[in-house]
Amino acid sequence: MYDYINGYLESLGDGWSIYLWLVAGGLIILACIYWIIWAKKNDQFDEDIKYVIFQETDEDKMSKEDYQKSREVINEQVARRDEVLAQERLAKQKRAV
Repeated sequence: MYDYINGYLESLGDGWSIYLWLVAGGLIILACIYWIIWAKKNDQFDEDIKYVIFQETDEDKMSKEDYQKSREVINEQVARRDEVLAQERLAKQKRAV
């Protein structure tokens, strides 16, 4: 098998490897585009996620606007989590039936 592959590669003319690199590069670009689309659909580009680390006891360490924003973001995250869990439960029930 190795001799067959080696013989085939030697039978190719000069400059064939550029096409291999072009195909590999194209596949990498397609994979990156797929990952970016996946990340966008799954809310991976949410800039407000930084507010999730704050707790209610951090109010004295933050400005009033930042504290209010952190509470809004946390409430949105909790609502989103509940929504996703409800969807998962529904999908699990449908599979069980």
